[in-house]
Amino acid sequence: MPPKAPTLCAICKTNRALILRPKDHSKLCKPCFITVFETEIHHTITSNSLFHRGEKIAIGASGGKDSTVLASVLKTLNERYDYGLELVLLSIDEGIKGYRDDSLETVKRNAKQYDMPLTILGYEELYGWTMDQVVEQVGKKGNCTYCGVFRRQALDRGAARLGVRHVVTGHNADDVAETVLMNLLRGDLPRLSRSTSIVTSTPAAASGDLKSHTNIKRSKPLKYAYEKEIVLYAHHKNLDYFSTECIYSPEAFRGSARALIKNLERVRPSAILDVVRSGEDMAKLVPGNDDDRSCGGACSSNVPAAEEEEGGCGSANGRTAGGEMAHMERHLAQNEAAAENELEVEITIPKPKKAGNKKPKANGMAPQKPNKQQVLGQCKICGYISSQEVCKACVLLEGLNKSQPKNRIEVVYDEKENQVLDGATNGMAKAALGPG
Repeated sequence: MPPKAPTLCAICKTNRALILRPKDHSKLCKPCFITVFETEIHHTITSNSLFHRGEKIAIGASGGKDSTVLASVLKTLNERYDYGLELVLLSIDEGIKGYRDDSLETVKRNAKQYDMPLTILGYEELYGWTMDQVVEQVGKKGNCTYCGVFRRQALDRGAARLGVRHVVTGHNADDVAETVLMNLLRGDLPRLSRSTSIVTSTPAAASGDLKSHTNIKRSKPLKYAYEKEIVLYAHHKNLDYFSTECIYSPEAFRGSARALIKNLERVRPSAILDVVRSGEDMAKLVPGNDDDRSCGGACSSNVPAAEEEEGGCGSANGRTAGGEMAHMERHLAQNEAAAENELEVEITIPKPKKAGNKKPKANGMAPQKPNKQQVLGQCKICGYISSQEVCKACVLLEGLNKSQPKNRIEVVYDEKENQVLDGATNGMAKAALGPG
């Protein structure tokens, strides 16, 4: 039989198709795939009016594939479409030896490659604790709670130092779909509303006389981009990124949601975006969300960006693990060396390993609570925006500091007197002094 003619790109009809696009299984050549990917991000930015000319944007950079692709795409689109943006990189050093210190080296290279200023802010400087010290104190179980809460505040504080009012993060469609599924299973509609929003912000006018670090806008330009396509884009653009998993990442509830989403995607490629769109529609059911935009009104001033419940670290919570990334990279390398007439095969993620024989909790899911409209205020200790009198970070820090009686400032909040006692001050860095 004569050799089969190579399949042509579905868009240009000229070049040989090399990529089977995960989102819709269309067959594309490399230039067309890159163009389509960038054009879709541009459409997300313009249709949601994410930026305005002259705006200074801080890119939350971890060195991973999502934030690296985000920085590369924003630089490209900013020049191509003349957005008129000033782009800077903002990295948070959680203090994890063997992981974050290595990934920050990647971020430093990215800063030179993209010609963007880089600022690195550490947990130790802000809170008096590194994550290594936190894990040593509390163990690996539940440590991501500390890291997620600290990281969200750290990004806002870092942005305030830079005089930036807008931070962009690399959350992708897979992340949002996982969060929608998690909150749906928990029956938490208000949190689902926040997590589906492409923009979260808390203008000072809506939240009272708050400190400047609370008036930070957050957005997700990669919200509708598949994780697999982000990997393909990074691979074919030869981007420099870090793909090792956080050494403290657990297989928690999000891991189960991730596995379910990936299984659904294998059966129905559009499943990820279907879940995201369904989450947006359900968000409109939340009382007070009258907005007709895709965020279901969740981008209004009533949504506290500081309290988003999404993956915090860009690796463990909602991101592809290091082993899965290595599998993808090997798969892509094999595709390039494949026979002349073969198409690049769709990337697949290995099935997650079964967890140990852990018995489920007797009570199962948490009891459903009635939906309550949040009232934003100011943390009594550090001044950070919170729907509680004391923010999550201060509550966690108080517990850590109580375990280290030396070299710290006691943080005690008297509910009856409505004030902080025992020498605590209205400054996070002083109130959070920890070991050493």
